[in-house]
Amino acid sequence: MKVVLPGGSGQVGTILARALKGEGHEVVVVSRHPRPAPWRTVGWDARTPGPWMQELDGAHAVVNLAGRSVECRYTAANRAEIMESRVGSTRLIGRAIAESAHPPRVWLQAGTATIYAHRFDAPNDEATGILGGDEPGAPDAWRFSIEVAKSWETAVEEAVVPRTRKVIMRSAMTMSPDRHGVFDVLLGLVRRGLGGTSGDGRQYVSWVHEQDFVAAVKWIVSHDDLAGPVNIAAPAPLPNAEFMRTLRAAWGARIGIPAPAWLLEPAAFVLRTESELLLKSRRVISGKLAAQGFRFRFAEWRAAAEDLCAQWRRQRAARSSSTARSS
Repeated sequence: MKVVLPGGSGQVGTILARALKGEGHEVVVVSRHPRPAPWRTVGWDARTPGPWMQELDGAHAVVNLAGRSVECRYTAANRAEIMESRVGSTRLIGRAIAESAHPPRVWLQAGTATIYAHRFDAPNDEATGILGGDEPGAPDAWRFSIEVAKSWETAVEEAVVPRTRKVIMRSAMTMSPDRHGVFDVLLGLVRRGLGGTSGDGRQYVSWVHEQDFVAAVKWIVSHDDLAGPVNIAAPAPLPNAEFMRTLRAAWGARIGIPAPAWLLEPAAFVLRTESELLLKSRRVISGKLAAQGFRFRFAEWRAAAEDLCAQWRRQRAARSSSTARSS
């Protein structure tokens, strides 16, 4: 099948493109900065129509992953760019699908598990989950993230594409050993002895192993009765303290210096990011996928962390060997 990936040059897009290409599918990445890759890449500015729209005509699926990274300080300028890069590009994809003579059968739109409320008492699934934004005392940055997530989804819902099934992927953090990804950053803290508890450690961490993310995307594409919001998250989210303790054990680290909440805000400022990424409780599970019979290969964080650490070590050894041969 042919799969088109707008915004597919980032970490998650690369994971998906690599897997689909490896299985023999035709993959086309639509990127603002086209570069050589094992798959075909075409350019766009994520703002205006252009020749890239022809790629959607006759494609089996389009998976829109476009959007500016949220790993930044939420200044006024960055907020405007984050919002526009998501909402504007989503509306543009909707227009491209609507104008296609042979539109894709399914449109998978990136969303985020961050849309759910900060809570500890119960997990959020698609049917009973509580959307965030109204939590008392929630920081302004958290409210902005919810506003972005809701506006993102509204842009999909408003698109008039009667011949295309629409799915919003409310994904948790996708864990892979790739450089500069979420797992690589967390493991970097562990390797330096800094991978301790963040804040009080009670906040839940939702995650999904890269293999399960890819499997979930393929499952959604092949199951025509799946539509609307679909959570993509392993079925066992766990508190931050346990999450980091398990990662340290998987790596073989004996200590991890904790980071109290009062320290995280100035640290986030120095790193030009937001403390929300570490302190908000994201307790999310995949109700729709479970009801369909989807099974996660990595349902527990311990097995996932051990696999990812082993992959990371192999990739590090391969890079070192390649560097040694070329020097």
